[in-house]
Amino acid sequence: MDRIILHSDLNNFYASVECLYNPAIRNKPVAVAGDIEKRHGIILAKNYIAKAYGVKTGDALWQARDKCPDIVFVPPSYDKYLNYSKMAREIYSNYTNQVESFGLDECWLDISNSTQLFGDGERVSNEIRQRIKDELGVTASVGVSYNKIFAKLGSDMKKPDATTIITKDNFKEKVWVLPANDLLYVGRATFSKLRKLNVHTIGDLAATNSKLLKQELGINGIMLWQFANGLDQSKVSEINSYPAIKSIGNSTTLPYDVSSEEDVRITLYILCESVAERLRDSGFIANTVQIWLRDKNLFSCERQGKLLFPTCGSNELFEKAFSIYKANKPHFALRSIGVRACNLSVSSKRQLSCLDEFEIMVKKEKLEIAVDDIRRRFGHFSIQRASMLVNPVLSNLDPKTDHVIHPVSFLK
Repeated sequence: MDRIILHSDLNNFYASVECLYNPAIRNKPVAVAGDIEKRHGIILAKNYIAKAYGVKTGDALWQARDKCPDIVFVPPSYDKYLNYSKMAREIYSNYTNQVESFGLDECWLDISNSTQLFGDGERVSNEIRQRIKDELGVTASVGVSYNKIFAKLGSDMKKPDATTIITKDNFKEKVWVLPANDLLYVGRATFSKLRKLNVHTIGDLAATNSKLLKQELGINGIMLWQFANGLDQSKVSEINSYPAIKSIGNSTTLPYDVSSEEDVRITLYILCESVAERLRDSGFIANTVQIWLRDKNLFSCERQGKLLFPTCGSNELFEKAFSIYKANKPHFALRSIGVRACNLSVSSKRQLSCLDEFEIMVKKEKLEIAVDDIRRRFGHFSIQRASMLVNPVLSNLDPKTDHVIHPVSFLK
């Protein structure tokens, strides 16, 4: 029996939620955007009115303004989006326990074992769309198919508030005519390589020799060939089932290009505090620290180093990150900086040590747990390092709260 997979995509999610909270802007072109003064000034989401003017996600604010002079910019409110995402998942869970998130606004549902209770895929999709509209005040597009890849394609094919069905009998007519870059994981670079092979549509990709694709794209070439031919067999995870966390990181675009070690020191401390707090929240310790640097010419590099002891303390993360930076200092001023804790292990299973350095590290971690509690109660800026006061422009960043949430990878 074929599986019945749904993919629900909340339409223009961020912008829809903002319009719901502010009726005065509902009939205007609206875009959720970053802070231009902090050089985060890009479009994160837009409503259909703004889209009709050609405004795109990723546009700079000035580009969006050129296309649509009357556009209304609103800052992102991630707490609201998280709440609405949770409420949508609660609706999905009424129909199946197999609900897999793909970012805040998208979910796959496997209702193969629920059809006798709720009806076929089309009926369930229409019911879910109506409930989302009635209970949440936003709309959703739903794709129905026998695998996850085609279900996601279906939800993208007709918007807003629509159901699209792709079956084994009609996928060649519906899917193969679409551009190859409509397929999941065919990004700009991959699509460029495919065009050199005269592959322009999903049908072209399906008809291409899989060995040639592997030669040009590696193992991903085989995966994309399977996707195009409807051979995806990946399962939908059960609700609240998450893949193992492999790393925890944070990055920021700086308010101005920095080249001094003191400016880099402040930024790295802020990011390391955020990463360390996330580690403690998740019950992990890190064995490796990785830094990511992007200079003013948009050239990026990553470097990493191993810690003496596994830790969830910001001081140890910072010392390692800063030493890596000094050993790999770029020639040009930096535009963006990131820190990632890698090679994680469970903190409750940490091997103890009799060395004095280990005892000192554990005491510092306990101090930081107390700082976490103060910030939870009174806000991030209620307690700061003295070094943060040297440069209020750089230190005016709460990276744990003020961050964009990206989709969870389809690949496990």
